[in-house]
Amino acid sequence: MHVIVDLCVVPLGIGTSVSEEVAECQRILKAHGLSHQMHGFGTNIEGEWDTVFKAVRICHERIHEMGAQRISTTIKLGTQVDRHQTLADKVASVREKLE
Repeated sequence: MHVIVDLCVVPLGIGTSVSEEVAECQRILKAHGLSHQMHGFGTNIEGEWDTVFKAVRICHERIHEMGAQRISTTIKLGTQVDRHQTLADKVASVREKLE
């Protein structure tokens, strides 16, 4: 099943900057061939359910390996079975209405 996810992974207890951990997760998503787009408070991801959530699990495992004892993650997700719609399709639809 195709899923679109908004993911925010927050390592706790490692200091104020989490850019190294975020960069590592971006590398993991890329290595899994997932379409993803980082934004100021997380990352939008799209792909097959099992692949997306396998990559999320690996992000958690890797961040723990990097020294974080705790991680707080927020996930919003959506699935759609009536048609295939990408993140780009969703954004284009709104932009079209703004014109």
